[in-house]
Amino acid sequence: MKLLHTSDWHIGRTLYGRKRYEEFEAFLNWLAETIQQEGIDALLVAGDVFDTSAPSNRAQELYYRFLCRVAASSCRHVIVVAGNHDSPSFLDAPKELLKALDVHVVGSITSDPEDEVLVLRNEQGSPELIVCAVPYLRDRDIRAVEAGESVEDKERKLIDGVRTHYAAVTALAGQKREELGGDIPIVGMGHLFTAGGQTIDGDGVRELYVGSLAHVTAEIFRFDYLALGHLHVPQKVNNSETMRYSGSPLPMGFGEAKQQKSVCRVEFHNTSASVHLIDVPVFQELERIEGDWDGISSRILELSATGFQGWVEVIYGGIEVIGDLRERLETAISGTKMEILRIKNNHITERVLGQIHEEETLDDLSVNDVFERCLAVHGVPEEQRPELLRAYQEAVLSLYEDDVQAQ
Repeated sequence: MKLLHTSDWHIGRTLYGRKRYEEFEAFLNWLAETIQQEGIDALLVAGDVFDTSAPSNRAQELYYRFLCRVAASSCRHVIVVAGNHDSPSFLDAPKELLKALDVHVVGSITSDPEDEVLVLRNEQGSPELIVCAVPYLRDRDIRAVEAGESVEDKERKLIDGVRTHYAAVTALAGQKREELGGDIPIVGMGHLFTAGGQTIDGDGVRELYVGSLAHVTAEIFRFDYLALGHLHVPQKVNNSETMRYSGSPLPMGFGEAKQQKSVCRVEFHNTSASVHLIDVPVFQELERIEGDWDGISSRILELSATGFQGWVEVIYGGIEVIGDLRERLETAISGTKMEILRIKNNHITERVLGQIHEEETLDDLSVNDVFERCLAVHGVPEEQRPELLRAYQEAVLSLYEDDVQAQ
């Protein structure tokens, strides 16, 4: 039996204001074709189907059209669990209708663990796979709140709640396998953060439990294969071949631009699983360019010579103060197919404005913040600063009023 494990589609996600529906559509078309070419029997989608809890009509259209296409293919089963970005009620709403297409959706846990343990049957009606389809476990689902709890108490309860829930569904799956007889593989699904999991700056991965480090250890899982979602970097769990994050199929930010995206093809022989990664094509090229002006301009020339047509993020880190950085960059890419989506001037943030903490960027500061930082860096006496700030604010207001009149 062949499975395909994927997750973290984030349909509807934008990148610095740019919509990406064409990318999502291209990926889903590729995925449907891959399922057919590889002879996949079951598709596992481990959460974060959508990027928001209220997806747009276009995002919904892409999702349902894909499910209908797969249901009409040789793929016998589709299993979808909710992630922390998904709305459980939204995913669950059409579940009975989708079940007629052998599409099984688990948006939230219920009081009965049996709702998450699916026995899937082949065309002859014989059981061929048991799936523990565990969705994202929300804080309120697995932890009872008590007055006077410490952070450590909350942490312990969260981890205990995740462990207890997985133990219950695992035991039930094992019981069903014994009752059915035969070597039926048991697959676990989940959307969570395991201890030691790898993330990348700017990948959009949210902490699942705010204010907590509730990262579970691999020892709680007892499955023939574990299909996880949430982390966008494709990776093994605890260096195990059969416990994996498939990762996001599209780069969620420029930090993932050089990362090879993939989906996991899992082939079972009885209960023994072998895993092969299938590379996902690049549907929209991304490039992050960092350095001083000479390095940045040289890289733009190199990309232009290769006919690069993608989106670019520029991070300037030179010691030279460049007040017209944006204008220079627009001139540099003029006549090319490149588009700069973001410019980050680390010189202004770090050297001129006195960066307060490592994550602070110019985007985090208001125009008044920038001016006040400049006054401080240049040692302007405190008694002179209020009058200078008022003059600066009048100048800025005048510029805004001129722009409004011009429009």
